[in-house]
Amino acid sequence: MRNRHFLFVSLISLLLTACGPQQPVQIGFIGGLSDRNSDNGQSGLNGVILAVEQFNRAGGLNGRMVELIARDDAQNKETAAKSASELVGAKVEAVIGPFTSAMAEVIVPITGEAGIFQISPTITSMAFYGKDDNLFRINRTTRDNARDYARVMLGRGQRQIAVAYDTRNRNFTESWLKEFREAVSAGGGSVVGEVPYESSPDVDFEAVVHQMLRSKPDSLFYIAGALDVARLAQQSRKQAPKLPIGASEWAATEQLIELGGDVVQGLMIVQNFNRDDETQRFKEFSEAYFKRFQRNPGYSSVSAYDAATVVLTALKKRGRGESLKSSALKNGPYQGLQQQIVFDVNGDTQRKVFFTEIRDGRYVQLK
Repeated sequence: MRNRHFLFVSLISLLLTACGPQQPVQIGFIGGLSDRNSDNGQSGLNGVILAVEQFNRAGGLNGRMVELIARDDAQNKETAAKSASELVGAKVEAVIGPFTSAMAEVIVPITGEAGIFQISPTITSMAFYGKDDNLFRINRTTRDNARDYARVMLGRGQRQIAVAYDTRNRNFTESWLKEFREAVSAGGGSVVGEVPYESSPDVDFEAVVHQMLRSKPDSLFYIAGALDVARLAQQSRKQAPKLPIGASEWAATEQLIELGGDVVQGLMIVQNFNRDDETQRFKEFSEAYFKRFQRNPGYSSVSAYDAATVVLTALKKRGRGESLKSSALKNGPYQGLQQQIVFDVNGDTQRKVFFTEIRDGRYVQLK
């Protein structure tokens, strides 16, 4: 009798467990949330949070919710390795991030060894292009961007260009500079000065710009994050107020205008999304983003939302026993906020960009 009672109670417990809410599916996020360039990582995290919340409100994975586990890489190798290992230990289905190529160098081998599908919204270094691994990328490459910059700048008569670049994100900045140097040279111009520095609160940007000007350039260009670009622009306006200035896409965040103010007026920079998009899809996203975070979306939030769209769609359409990478390849192309996302067999994609100039406190598209 006692055995029957025990069997009955066990059966009821099993049924109640089966009828209860299912455990959430966990996906990871990793980006710089506490570094000097944390605007990039934080905006990206916001984009992923919004995508996951909307997905869950729409029913999730057939009623099963998605839970986001966020980790900070702090733009520090040791922190990045620890955070990546924590996501591996949590057995997340996928990781969205990182947002800089320097951190990808550390993180991707760790997640890749664990067989975790990873998608970066923003990394562009050629070091991650054309590889059959578990890393997919939403952005175009440094080669694509650098060649377009060279074409536009040469077309504006800028032929003797001095460059300052941040070696703290060396994987990106040196890749970008190499491609830019070659493209400018092929177009009949020259990179006449190259000034490396390592980003920190103590950098003497007056000396950096002074060294750039020693090469007698007709324009100044910065391959750095938003905070440093604002400080470089400030010194450039003091020492050479008539020279045109520009910056690589890494700095194209809302923080650049907030920090730079008047000194970044006229600065040329590329965006990987159209800020003037009036389509219903993008307007609804922008309104929802602002309502949720009290800020307008930037390039990393748009790219991260697109990356989350890929992950969530691949999860929903994945077949039994199928890897998430296989599902992501099979179920594309994906409709991003503004552009269709089409991956090749290596998880690389193209992305349309828009050249802008900062005018009156906003990014204005060049015609």
